[in-house]
Amino acid sequence: MTTLPLVITLEEHYVSPDLLAQRAVDDYSYVLSKLTNLGEERIKDMDAGSVTLQVLSHAAVNAPSSDLARSTNDKLSAAIQPHSKRLAAFAILPMADPHDAADELSRATKELYFVGALINNHLDGRFYDDPFFWPVFERAQELDVPIYIHPTFPSENTKQQYEGNYPESTAYWLGIAGWGWHADTGLHILRLFASGLFDKFPALKIIIGHMGELLPFQLDRIVPMSERWGKHERGLRQVWRENIWVTTSGMFSLAPLACLLHASPVEHIMFSIDYPFSSNETGRKFLEEVKKSGLVSEEDLEKIAYRNAERLLKVRAIE
Repeated sequence: MTTLPLVITLEEHYVSPDLLAQRAVDDYSYVLSKLTNLGEERIKDMDAGSVTLQVLSHAAVNAPSSDLARSTNDKLSAAIQPHSKRLAAFAILPMADPHDAADELSRATKELYFVGALINNHLDGRFYDDPFFWPVFERAQELDVPIYIHPTFPSENTKQQYEGNYPESTAYWLGIAGWGWHADTGLHILRLFASGLFDKFPALKIIIGHMGELLPFQLDRIVPMSERWGKHERGLRQVWRENIWVTTSGMFSLAPLACLLHASPVEHIMFSIDYPFSSNETGRKFLEEVKKSGLVSEEDLEKIAYRNAERLLKVRAIE
């Protein structure tokens, strides 16, 4: 078997029973046992996929209240302590109250030693280009921690755009992993740029998944058009290269990786799996395929597999 470098994955999910009660279990029922396990079963699955360090984040749910976000983060911190060399975490934030969310980001990173936060792609259809949400980004820049913007389910106001002359189940999948999750998150990044967020917070670090949420393929077309979106201190391509990190989560083929490598500096690309919605074994096979392909050098493969995540998250993968 091909020898692989150390591996850090950082779009890897769990669910809190307290938060799970807020939405239908059916969305996650097929992987619920793995989502709720924060102990030996998870570590065993990591070993099967040669994952050295896994950074946990909560699967997509409605934004919690401030108290519930705090208790959820506390319980996650306690749960991963027995495996502190193998598990780290992103905080969940009460985005409906950005000032509380900013304070919880501070608390979670300073007191619980979380590595940043993962937040939904929108709040009931409301995107974060609205300055209402900017205290969270201001605090993230101040703390020098990243914010991972992760797809979530369409809002009540937007899910109808996926409906058509086909079964309701088809519309559901078009709205999530079949298209909508990725297109909407890509659009969100463009909205953040257009709003001037990165002018206001030039050192802000944003992570997105799934090989860049369709943006690497479109970037060369979008950049010239973005010059008409008002005056910005840095252009879209520069912001993309300096402020955006991309994980491979849920994508296991060479073509989108090749596109991403052309669009982004290799130092901003990080391997991830999207566990348990994708298996660690699938991720391992993909890393082996990347290594055999010659698409990246040994040095760059190490950067993608773990060194970039170590640098961004201020963690260390230990054999």
